[in-house]
Amino acid sequence: MNFPSTSWRRLLVGCCLIAGSCGTESDSADALSSALTPTQPAAYYIDQANRYFDALDESADPTSLPTYSTLVARWEWPPWLYLTGYGAEQMEAIDSAVKSLTPATVPTRDCRMFEVQPFARCRVSFQYASGPCPIYEEFTFNDAGEMTFIEAWSDLPGLLPTADPSDAWAEGADVHRLSTRIPGLGNAKGLIDPTSDAMRRAAARDPEIADFTMRVEYFWSAWTEAYQAAGSDLFARGCGW
Repeated sequence: MNFPSTSWRRLLVGCCLIAGSCGTESDSADALSSALTPTQPAAYYIDQANRYFDALDESADPTSLPTYSTLVARWEWPPWLYLTGYGAEQMEAIDSAVKSLTPATVPTRDCRMFEVQPFARCRVSFQYASGPCPIYEEFTFNDAGEMTFIEAWSDLPGLLPTADPSDAWAEGADVHRLSTRIPGLGNAKGLIDPTSDAMRRAAARDPEIADFTMRVEYFWSAWTEAYQAAGSDLFARGCGW
């Protein structure tokens, strides 16, 4: 029998939870983000994505902030610095510091909602004193509508999650992203536990997840090492200057 995907999947999961007998993947520490379906209107996810960029835009309303999960993580692919935030308090502090140290506006934004995770995806351009910086960014959410994972790429040839130029929103089968491989992002709260058995199993078979857990455990030393290795031309390479 073929059901309309989003509404019926949500209804069936809800009935199972009420009955207490379904044991769905979304209840599991192994659950991946693809186990979740949207619980909010499309406009909500788009607004949250825009609020994220407001937090980095020196011209935006400083009270316009996204709703972060307590264990939200941000992963920025090279030439950027991999794990650049973990936990809501640290993320907010880092966002504030970034806005002060490398001031920019984000005047160009195209944010859209998708029925599969990541629910919000954006193509934006930061405007720095040295020029524009095109970025492609994705946002994963839990059932409460909190951001649980943020993943970013330079919006430049060879640096995006897919090599297919016709796949503007990374919907194809060959997309390379981390968010859909992190255990725990698919349970209702979307909380990442880097020391869980599920994460250890995933890290054993996936070197990029192993790298993620290492950077969570040694955040500042790993960030410092990545920053030093990036060199003085980081923004030139990442922004295409």
